[in-house]
Amino acid sequence: MITVISGTNRKGSRCRAFAHKYYEFLSELLGKEQVRFLALKDIPQTWLSSAMYEEVGQHPDLARIQDEYILPAEGFVFISPEYNGSFPGILKLFIDACTIRNYAHNFKGKKAALIGVATGRAGNLRGMSHLAGVLHYLGASTLPNQLPISSIAQLIDASGQITHPETLAVMKMHAQEFAQFVGANRNV
Repeated sequence: MITVISGTNRKGSRCRAFAHKYYEFLSELLGKEQVRFLALKDIPQTWLSSAMYEEVGQHPDLARIQDEYILPAEGFVFISPEYNGSFPGILKLFIDACTIRNYAHNFKGKKAALIGVATGRAGNLRGMSHLAGVLHYLGASTLPNQLPISSIAQLIDASGQITHPETLAVMKMHAQEFAQFVGANRNV
């Protein structure tokens, strides 16, 4: 199973549109039962406390999310907007909180793809580099082909749909590449 993560909890973020489209591409390739979608905006914020750093004090909401989306996943796709030259703090907090319980089974030995989205020109290149460093520290392998998507406001219509054909084509090819990267041992 692969978990696609929309890496912000900001209301109205365009990141979700890109994350959901990537989820759709992977679902077409692997089947809906093999891909999960997790938007950090939609998860309860009840786990955000100092207790998140204590395995026995960890909030049950976080444990449920970890059990459903993180522990059983073979791979992760992180779609991350650029916040202050990096990736969002909520994504770092989420990763930190998940590593408290079952540390060695959350990210170690698993595969990850990184997609950066930004209203500017660099597509969150620096943020993807920072996130890759965190994931490597945790023992995950990242797809070398990171996907920066720039000027996202010009790629989405008023209803929030991605309308730029070249961006859609690149995202679809990237999803195919990641499916092969994760599935090297299972004939994807």
